[in-house]
Amino acid sequence: MMRAEPWQKAEVPGPLKASVITKPEVVVAMVRRARRPLLIVGPEASQAGLGDRRLIDYAVLIAKAGKMGVVATAQTVGEFLKKGFQGAVWMPAMDIANRLCDPGWKGLDGAGRYDLVLVGGIHYYVEWVILSALKHFAPSLKTVSLDRFYQPHATWSFPNLKVEEWLKQLDLVVSGLEKTGG
Repeated sequence: MMRAEPWQKAEVPGPLKASVITKPEVVVAMVRRARRPLLIVGPEASQAGLGDRRLIDYAVLIAKAGKMGVVATAQTVGEFLKKGFQGAVWMPAMDIANRLCDPGWKGLDGAGRYDLVLVGGIHYYVEWVILSALKHFAPSLKTVSLDRFYQPHATWSFPNLKVEEWLKQLDLVVSGLEKTGG
């Protein structure tokens, strides 16, 4: 298994750390097996500087191909609407984290608990805290960080990647989900 170090060096994640995603097929398989996947997307998803695509573009494609619910934090819901994606629900990042930790919460649609949560575009230090809470207070929930910096509190995370390599990995996740139909 490949090892990765947290991008934020001052924080100590503890003995249980995220498995490193070395093949994007792992993410595809997890989404395909999930009964109720959820995608949480934050404000960094709409930032420019990633070439012709941004994380918000990948989030729309992943949500559609994976047939999953979407929570947009901060102003991100407006970015989904600009892309013509109507299925995003707005909720503060810490609020969705608290709800996911609540064993009595039945999800955005009332149909039951989520079993897989993909997270991306949230500030690194906020995502760190959210994933830590989910790791400790919702231990049956599997989490995947879609960001380009290793998140040790996730169940699965990409290692620290250069932008070009990260975008290639996201392209492979999207194409894998589109081929398999989620």
